[in-house]
Amino acid sequence: MKSLLPILTIVAAILVIWVLAVVPMNMHLTADQAQRDGLVVVPQTPLERQGYSGLGLSVANLGLIPLTYTLDRPRLPSPHQVAGEMWETIALRNVTSRQSLVYHGWVTLSATLVGFAIGTTLGMLLAVGIVHNRAMDMSVMPWAIASQTIPILALAPMIIVMMGQFGIQGLLPKAVISAYLSFFPVVVGMVKGLRSPDAMQMDLLRTYYASSSQGFWKLRLPASVPYLFASFKIGISAALVGAIVAELPTGARAGFGARMLVGDQYGNPLVTWAALFAAAITAAALVAIFTAMERLTLRRMGMAAA
Repeated sequence: MKSLLPILTIVAAILVIWVLAVVPMNMHLTADQAQRDGLVVVPQTPLERQGYSGLGLSVANLGLIPLTYTLDRPRLPSPHQVAGEMWETIALRNVTSRQSLVYHGWVTLSATLVGFAIGTTLGMLLAVGIVHNRAMDMSVMPWAIASQTIPILALAPMIIVMMGQFGIQGLLPKAVISAYLSFFPVVVGMVKGLRSPDAMQMDLLRTYYASSSQGFWKLRLPASVPYLFASFKIGISAALVGAIVAELPTGARAGFGARMLVGDQYGNPLVTWAALFAAAITAAALVAIFTAMERLTLRRMGMAAA
């Protein structure tokens, strides 16, 4: 419970700031709508007009504050509106419906998992090569670092267009972008883990005439497991971001990115925010799964999880 207190405190602070920000963000729209409906009188004095035009707040408009939390198309949705939209599109829709966030979540998640598997496999192979081959260490590692300086928003459309020229569409281009974002944390983490055994441990293996492969399987690989799981948790989150980013420039019809596009194109922020929070919850669930796997694995290995 004590470990949850800081997290809950931060979440509560964010919610308070969010709730307070709804009023100034939506007051102008609320006041305009109220004037059209004849609910308020147009300010007459210069002071009232100045307050109305500047902040959308005046003595006459203070009674409109509750209405800022119930706009159909607000600039900033209130927390309860986002929660209501998520409840409707997750719990009250058929999972095969195009309006269901479960359906869109599976589309994004499938690309995320495929891309993460590709990126993780590539990252682990590169890490082993970097540790055991100095030429790869001097050549591949700098390129791996340099690859992460390219903005993914610029790279994603290029990858999708190039793969589309060869008739490759759908899941695979998104998976490639997810793999691009997820392989680097795995490379760095596993390289660090494989190099974590100290000199005394390596000397002990040489004393027993252990081969290079025995040193890898008996010492280096087990020592890299905590670093590897830390990289997995970063990589799976990056892979999810990559899948969503890949859906944005293509006008995808399904996925969290597609829902965000629909919300922006049709001026419905509730759809965008619901998809955004659903993506965040999905990422948190994936990280929690890897955290549980990490604790179970390290416990079976006789190591304490951090």
